[in-house]
Amino acid sequence: MREEQGAARHGVEGTGGRRRGRRRPARHRGGGRTPRRTPRAVIAGRIVAGLASAAVLATSGVSWAAYRWITGGLHTSDALDRVGRNAPRHLDDSVNLLLIGLDSRKDMNGDDLPKEFVQDQLHAGSSDIGYYNTNTLILMHIPADGGKVQAFSIPRDDYVQTFNGDGSPQGHFKIKEAYSHAYTGARERLYREGVRGSDLEAGSRESGREATLATVQKFLGVPIDHFAEVNLLGFYDIAKVLQPIQVCLKHPVRDRYSGADFPAGLQELDPKQALAFVRQRHGLDGGDLDRTHRQQAFLSSVTHKLKTQGVFDDLGKLRGLFGVVKKDLVVDSKLNVIDFARQAGNLTGGNVEFNTLPTEGPATRNNEEVELVDQDKIRALVRERIGGSTQSPSPPLSSSPSPSSATPSSPSSSPGGGFAGESVREGGIPCVN
Repeated sequence: MREEQGAARHGVEGTGGRRRGRRRPARHRGGGRTPRRTPRAVIAGRIVAGLASAAVLATSGVSWAAYRWITGGLHTSDALDRVGRNAPRHLDDSVNLLLIGLDSRKDMNGDDLPKEFVQDQLHAGSSDIGYYNTNTLILMHIPADGGKVQAFSIPRDDYVQTFNGDGSPQGHFKIKEAYSHAYTGARERLYREGVRGSDLEAGSRESGREATLATVQKFLGVPIDHFAEVNLLGFYDIAKVLQPIQVCLKHPVRDRYSGADFPAGLQELDPKQALAFVRQRHGLDGGDLDRTHRQQAFLSSVTHKLKTQGVFDDLGKLRGLFGVVKKDLVVDSKLNVIDFARQAGNLTGGNVEFNTLPTEGPATRNNEEVELVDQDKIRALVRERIGGSTQSPSPPLSSSPSPSSATPSSPSSSPGGGFAGESVREGGIPCVN
């Protein structure tokens, strides 16, 4: 076939002995045939098509360049590759995204953040506090039909069976500690193997991510398709580039631990104040649960601002945003951040409902104050909200701690829907405690 094509190109005989020379167009001579004219509409159409093709190529080039710039230097993780092997299966094309807030005062290399910055700006004590616990865990379920997104906040002190990335159990701990236990074990193992420096930190954190993903999957009985992780510094940088952040409080608050000192009502916060807003738990009636609602309200305010400023639809603005925060952000390697950012614009305008998963009351385990949970109840609540989009491959874990030993306390669940407190609806500036 290749020989025939070569012969045709050079005007020589192909197979069958037929001469396959290229025909020359007839020239118009005095008594010859008048050539057929091409209609002007066709010519105009060809010009438009050519210009459109050039525009598409140019736009594609700009988009590709912008994508490469935005994703260049972005930290990515393959943690889901390992965890996905034991994940429950999807029954439709919905997407589950886990947002992870890491309570660490370290940079990506494992070095301490500047002491003055941690104390004065973050108001977060010293770099020894927090270690590698996940103080924020929010699963966002994005339905395949484009309907309302259901977001589930998991209280950080939930006492559950935690797992490593390969599915092996760690033991019963607070869910926030799955990351830190795996991180510590991996760091010790990698150090014995001679790994040092930034590679040691990166490998240890990857194990922490795997453990967090595996634990949340097994706890809720749903698969995780994508995730994003940000630490305290990343949160501060996001607030810095978007400041001022609008929030609304139902009551005035003052807390020396977090540095929160705000009047009631609608107000604008700088980065330092924004961090205090989402970290406060002392002096709040609901404690950690109220802090969870603060986190939800902050996310709602941020997405509302990004939408109204047109950031989701402007590559230049996205570039500016990612240029600041990508050094502190980790996403899974299969997440297209530009596509997701553009789709995120559709998640505004009241299309997201934040729910806080209920607990059964406080107790003491491992010499720590924890929140006991009813896993069957939680899975049922999640299934009810997301419909039949996932299916767990096995019944609820028999190793889940029983809530019957909880210290008597007022129920944390609200009468409406079984979740803890009122649901926070995205679509503006929600007012919270």
